[in-house]
Amino acid sequence: MSENETGEKIKQNLLTVDHWIRLVYMILFAFVLQIASIVIGAVVILQFIFALVTGSSNTNLRQLGASLTCYISDTLRFLTYNSEDKPFPFSDWPEPPADQDPTA
Repeated sequence: MSENETGEKIKQNLLTVDHWIRLVYMILFAFVLQIASIVIGAVVILQFIFALVTGSSNTNLRQLGASLTCYISDTLRFLTYNSEDKPFPFSDWPEPPADQDPTA
């Protein structure tokens, strides 16, 4: 490939609207990822306090954490170009894996 062809290819890529639309989605999901990280941090702290007080983990918090972890994973796959599927709200909220009792 000649230098001129390479320049044309780069110019064509820069002018492709799909790349810029994806950039907008990536910025949006990077922002959402920051919020999700804060929420998962709150879940971690609440779960610790709950376990400290009651002696066992809270099932609802554990399910929320599992579901949020799946969402964060989906978002990271999109941001790193490992998936073309946009995460929630453009797809269904990810289902967490079957509940596994960590104490069992």
